Amino acid sequence: MAKGGFPRMPGGNMNNMIKQAQKMQQDMLRAQEELESKTVEATVGGGSVKVEVSGKKELVSIHIQPEAVDPEDVEMLEDLILAAVNEGMRKAEELAASEMGKITGGMNLPGLF
Repeated sequence: MAKGGFPRMPGGNMNNMIKQAQKMQQDMLRAQEELESKTVEATVGGGSVKVEVSGKKELVSIHIQPEAVDPEDVEMLEDLILAAVNEGMRKAEELAASEMGKITGGMNLPGLF
């Protein structure tokens, strides 16, 4: 062991690790920027409600077919909207995980995105 109780590491290995970490960080920032411009769609109720969610997991738009609007059954429309938004968010999460997984090689890095 080296002085101070720490094992010696060849300088080249540590420098390579630092360079790889810096490249991964740059790649992740670039991927996060790209995710901001991507969207996913989710449709429920046979196409009566469609939502679009950004890669940043923000609701971009909601489209409701006129036939889905029944004043006698507002609760059904609320349920359709809720289901569509939840599905859209799930798809956006999958998109983000897929894009980041390409960079991290499947490493689980909590809080990354």
